[in-house]
Amino acid sequence: MNAKYTRGQKIDNLHGVYVYYNGKTQSVSGRNVSHGYNLGLKYQCVEFVKRYYYQHLKHKMPDSYGHAKDFFNKNIGDGQLNVQRGLIQYTNPSNTKPKQDDILIFKGTFFNKFGHVGIVSNVTSRSVTIIQQNSGQFGHTRETFLLEYSNGKWLIQNKRVLGWLRKKK
Repeated sequence: MNAKYTRGQKIDNLHGVYVYYNGKTQSVSGRNVSHGYNLGLKYQCVEFVKRYYYQHLKHKMPDSYGHAKDFFNKNIGDGQLNVQRGLIQYTNPSNTKPKQDDILIFKGTFFNKFGHVGIVSNVTSRSVTIIQQNSGQFGHTRETFLLEYSNGKWLIQNKRVLGWLRKKK
């Protein structure tokens, strides 16, 4: 992406849920609320993920607040219920392979202490692709990571990935 886009412009979508351009990652354009449900700060990564789950999967998170990294609860084991989000949480690595529609959660960094989240848009035996909002002025809406299966565990090859969340069936 680059400066040819304007903040709030539709630049990608998954299942009809749009990714909007945000410009600089720290830019904030107010809060997005739908029928009283907090989707998050407009054009941030959390807002896209919550909007995707709300519109496409008809899921409202019990706790609708928090930064991206807060979606992952370090006190919850692999395959257990994350009550705050109303979703099953998997650790990286996990006994369970990621699948489409999972929320991939990244820890914070020196430059982004809030972390990052994206939606898994495609999974193969060797890779995971996410769709994301607010990847920066020069980032991309899609990003692919290597996936490895070893010793009964699935590992996404990115040291920032904490794990993923999934809607219960």
